[in-house]
Amino acid sequence: MKILITGAGGLVGRALTEHCRTQGDEVFDYDHKSLDIVDAGAVEAAIVERRPDAVINCAAWTNVDGCEGDPVKTRQVNSDGPANLARASRAVDAVFVTISTDYVFDGSKPDGFYTQRDNPNPINVYGQFKLDGERRVQAEHARSIVVRAGYIFGLGGTNFLSTVVPRVRAGQEMKAIGDCYGTPTYGRDLAARLRELAVKDLPGVYHVVNSGDGASFETFTREALAVANHPFDSIEVVSMDSFPRPAPRPRNTRLECLLSPAIGLTPLRPWQDAVADFVAELSR
Repeated sequence: MKILITGAGGLVGRALTEHCRTQGDEVFDYDHKSLDIVDAGAVEAAIVERRPDAVINCAAWTNVDGCEGDPVKTRQVNSDGPANLARASRAVDAVFVTISTDYVFDGSKPDGFYTQRDNPNPINVYGQFKLDGERRVQAEHARSIVVRAGYIFGLGGTNFLSTVVPRVRAGQEMKAIGDCYGTPTYGRDLAARLRELAVKDLPGVYHVVNSGDGASFETFTREALAVANHPFDSIEVVSMDSFPRPAPRPRNTRLECLLSPAIGLTPLRPWQDAVADFVAELSR
């Protein structure tokens, strides 16, 4: 399979590039420097030249607070960029897969999980333009697959979990929010599922997260430190309201997929098992 990957310099993009090559795919991997997805002409030229079977977009601006202060850039990267890729994918008849976010939901669901039946209602600029990007790619190309994920963690990113163990090992104090909940998603597991979805080529919106009841940042942190054999006493548990940030965050964005079982996709492994693998990676 010929697969073109954008955002290949990021956490998920690197994991996806590695995974696809182990599967025997011919991979064309582009980081931001080699292909800016905002540049429609460059996107079209790259995709028309390579003529891949699948285009998988891992490029995004995920700095939620940064997005809040710069809606123009947010629109360009998280909405215009995916639309450019979808349009070019249609031109070469390639399936298009793009990553979205749990932040398309407002977090007001008191308990349980968000599914595809729930109406998105983002409460920050990041979520607004990720949702706009979802809708635009589906309008541009019928063979588009939108993958919503949340609490993504793994090597090579600036995600919360990637900083916890190293900072605790260094003796630094940290804060973890105890009343904000999501479903952790390991970058390597997400990467494998992205390829599976590209192979199946069944358009739609999918929720891809590791299985389990989800976690707060506190629970997430406790699990990682327990696996790493570090005490939790250096972590201060705080409430979301006591930790003000420029962009509002949804309180509960746990995700569940209604479509995956229907098309024969097995659940991803429990997030606790994925955290154990991640911590082991950090120790190598």
